[in-house]
Amino acid sequence: MQQESKRQKQVAGEVQEVLNEIFRKLGLTMVDGGMVSISSVKMTPDLLEARVYISLFQVTDREAAMKKLEDRTWEIKRELAASIKHQVRRIPVLQFHLDETLDQVYKMEELFRKIHENDNQDPHAPKNDV
Repeated sequence: MQQESKRQKQVAGEVQEVLNEIFRKLGLTMVDGGMVSISSVKMTPDLLEARVYISLFQVTDREAAMKKLEDRTWEIKRELAASIKHQVRRIPVLQFHLDETLDQVYKMEELFRKIHENDNQDPHAPKNDV
């Protein structure tokens, strides 16, 4: 995978900052009683696409939450264009992706916890009775 250029990182940071503000403004930070946040933004080398990674916390229906964002993409892009039109030649196409990093972290922690419990309950383990 190609490493991001300095310009890609700059534009991605600016887009993420502006999108966070747009989400607050449009009331998209809370969906179905859960919290929605932008975990990261990755720009393509030509700066024409922005992959927006969305983190959902305690959202019951993840697919419905993502659909809600996709349904409002045009409105979000219009707000984004108003904010960054003087910094980029073309406004990037927004692609929303579910960021499952937190879910993976919770699964790994649960696995480690189970392994630790199994180690403590191992019948073949030497006992330190004094």
